[in-house]
Amino acid sequence: MKILMFGRGVIASVYGWVLERAGHEVEFYVRPGRAAGYGTVITLELTDMRHRPWGQRVEERWPVRYREELAPDHDYDLIVLSVGHHRLAEAAAFLAPRIGEAAVLVFGNVWTEPSTAIGDLPADRVAWGFPQAGGGFGRGDVLRAMLLPSVLFGTLDGPPTDREPAVRRTFREAGLRIREQPDFRGWLWIHFLSDAGLQAQALRRGALADLIGAPGDLRAAMLTSRELLPLLEARGVDLSRHRGALLQFRAPAWLTGAALALVTATVPVLRRSFEAHADPAAEEPRAICRDVLDEARRRGVATPRLEAAEHLFATAG
Repeated sequence: MKILMFGRGVIASVYGWVLERAGHEVEFYVRPGRAAGYGTVITLELTDMRHRPWGQRVEERWPVRYREELAPDHDYDLIVLSVGHHRLAEAAAFLAPRIGEAAVLVFGNVWTEPSTAIGDLPADRVAWGFPQAGGGFGRGDVLRAMLLPSVLFGTLDGPPTDREPAVRRTFREAGLRIREQPDFRGWLWIHFLSDAGLQAQALRRGALADLIGAPGDLRAAMLTSRELLPLLEARGVDLSRHRGALLQFRAPAWLTGAALALVTATVPVLRRSFEAHADPAAEEPRAICRDVLDEARRRGVATPRLEAAEHLFATAG
């Protein structure tokens, strides 16, 4: 299979490496002028959890191929679209007239109605998934990351389309376990609210990396997310279908905060995921909080904790 990773972020790089090692031809689409700055290799320091409980350490310089244009008559079979949620509409609009015969895997956070988020991309050509990897590019542009053994896929309003089984098979044959989430829209929105709580608190401290091992801050993050649960109901999410995902918000916040402090400090994949978000000027955390607060106000849902942090993420002017 010929696969195009849209962008050269952490998720695109980790899963691009996985898919190429499984025998697929992988290239990266990057904005014009970016390829020269990236260079011809990605230096990987990866803990691969697919085959061993304790993980396999991978250190290599991986030669990669970039392209800075995308004509409609390309021959890609799959385009993996993993971008910040605030860039998804722009990326989908770019791809819609250039999709060719490819399937598109939307692989990350979504907050708007999914059919709206993908714009003019044909729904029967889109698969929905969520990565189970984390990390970041550090000093010397080295990608330090961890890959978990599973990946999440889901459906929205019916059974999988004709394209979706092939996308799942591609990841399964790359050694990843497939976890299915029938109500994927609800799961995505729950995950997004979790991010909003964490990012609102992270902005108070500086960045998400500053919450590692901090029980008080993580408790406050859980309380912020908890107050947002009525927003899910206002959007029509059946919370009874997501009891497991909601347990962290409904448990005593002091207990959840203490547990998260322990795991972020001691579990490598979580610690690396938090450490990768160390830029206090990053736009995605602010966009997450803004979009959730805007939706809460539109639906008349009270969010006092999130509102108290608004000065940290409000748009200037």
